[in-house]
Amino acid sequence: MNRLQACILSAFLAFGAVTVQGEARAASPAPSSAPVGVMLPDFADLVDKYGPAVVNINTETRMQARQQIPGLSEDDPFYEFFKRFMPPEGPQGKSPKGAPAPKGPLRPFGLGSGFIVTPDGYIVTNAHVVENADQVKVRLTDKRELIAKVVGVDTRSDVAVIKVEATSLPTVKIGDSNKLRTGEWVIAIGSPYGFANTVTAGIVSATSRDNLANDPNMDAVPFIQTDVAVNPGNSGGPLLNMRGEVVGINSQIFSRTGAFAGISFAIPIDYAYGVAEQLMKSGHVTRGRIGVGITNVTRDLADSLGLAKAQGAAVGTVEEGSPAAKGGVQPGDVILKVEGRAVDGSADLSRTIRAIKPGTKVHLTVWRNGKTHDVTLTVVEFKDEEAGAAVPTSTAVPAPKPGKLGLAVVEIPDDQKKALKLPGGVAVQAVEGAAQAAGIQQGDVILRVNNTDVPNVKAFNEALAKLAPGKTVALLVRDENGTRFAIVHPEAE
Repeated sequence: MNRLQACILSAFLAFGAVTVQGEARAASPAPSSAPVGVMLPDFADLVDKYGPAVVNINTETRMQARQQIPGLSEDDPFYEFFKRFMPPEGPQGKSPKGAPAPKGPLRPFGLGSGFIVTPDGYIVTNAHVVENADQVKVRLTDKRELIAKVVGVDTRSDVAVIKVEATSLPTVKIGDSNKLRTGEWVIAIGSPYGFANTVTAGIVSATSRDNLANDPNMDAVPFIQTDVAVNPGNSGGPLLNMRGEVVGINSQIFSRTGAFAGISFAIPIDYAYGVAEQLMKSGHVTRGRIGVGITNVTRDLADSLGLAKAQGAAVGTVEEGSPAAKGGVQPGDVILKVEGRAVDGSADLSRTIRAIKPGTKVHLTVWRNGKTHDVTLTVVEFKDEEAGAAVPTSTAVPAPKPGKLGLAVVEIPDDQKKALKLPGGVAVQAVEGAAQAAGIQQGDVILRVNNTDVPNVKAFNEALAKLAPGKTVALLVRDENGTRFAIVHPEAE
C-alpha cells in the first residue's frame, strides 16, 4: 500500500466513524440545552426575481441662462466683475414685458431610485426625488434609458408617481407593512451615489416612528426604522421583506454627515401605496380633515384626567366652523376612538382622518369631564389651516401674589370672552414655581383643572382646593398659539 492509498483509506475510515457517530446521536435526542444552528438568509433569488423592477432615476433642471459678456467666458475671473456693470438683456436694458426668464441647457439636478408597479410603466418613488425637476430619466436594469413624465407629487407623504412609455415591464409585489415585525429581515435595492441596483440588507429596528423632523407636512407618516444601509440615491427605492414583497419606500436617514450612520427610515407601503393609487388615477391626493389641533396623551395627563391608560389624542384647538366644532368637539377633549377603533395617539388620529373620504360621516368617542361622549361629524377635504385667534394679554389689574401651584389668576371681562369666544376661564396674572416650570405664562387663560371647567376665579380656587397634595395636575391652557394641556408637578415648587 503506497502513501496515497493509505491517505484515502484513512479518510474513508474517518468518514465512516463520523457517520456512525452521527447515527448514534440521531438515535438519542439531543439535550434541550444544545445550541441550535441558524442559517443566515440568502437574498440572491429574491434579488434575481424583483431586482429588474427597480430603476435608477436621474433628474435634470434648466438653470437660468447666464448673461453673456462679449469677449469673456463664464470661466474668466473677471466675468462676475464686468457682469455687475452690464445692463440687463432686452431693449433699454429691460426684459420683454411678460417674457419668462431665459433658461439654459439641462444640467444634472439629482438622483434617486424607484420601482415599477404596473407593466405599462407606472413607477413609484419619493416626492423629493422628482420635485422641481425639468426632466426625469429612468434607467432600467437592461440598460434602457427612458424619459419619464411626472404624474403626480405629494409632499405630505413624500410619495410621487412617474410614468415611462413601455410595455411588459417587470413589476414588484406589494406587501402588507401592517404585518411587519421588529427584528424581521429586510433588504433595500436602490442607487446609492448612482451605483444602480445596489442591494443592502438588515432588520426592522422599529415601526411607527412619527414625525421624525417635526415637519408638519410629514406628521402622519408612521416611518419604519431599519439598520439597512441607505445613502443618497437610495431614496424612492423599495424596502422588501423575505417574501419579496415591498413593505416600504426608503426615504430618510439619520446622519450627522449626510452618509449612512446605522439608522434609516422607510415610508410604510400601506400608507404610501394608497397615495400612489390616487396619484395614478387623478394626479393629486384628496384627504379628510375635521379641524382640530391635537397632541399625544402622556401618562401624567392620563392620570390627571382619570383615563385608564395613556391613549388617544388630546384636542388643543377646534377651528371655528369646522366639522369638529359643528359636531360638538371641545378643546380639552381626548379623542379615544374613531368608528369604534381605538386611537393610539395624535399621529394615528391624523392618519385615520386623512384616509377618510371627504363627505363621510364618522362617529368619535371623546373623553370629557371624566366620562365618555359620542360625537358625530362629517369629514371635509383637508386644507392647511390658519393660526388660531389670540388670547387676552394681561389686564390693568395689579398682579396678586401667586398661590397654589404658583399661579395667581383674575377674571376675564365679559367683552373679551365674547370677542375670543371663550366659554369661561381665568387669566393668569402672575406665575412662578411649578406652573412656570410647566410653561404657563402671564396672560395665558386657564379653562380647566383636570376634568373640572373653571368659568371664573371662584371655580378655579375651588378646583385647586380639591386637589390631592403632591399630585400631578393637568391644566387646559389657551394662549396665542391655541389650546394645550400643561402638566404641573407640584413637587417642582
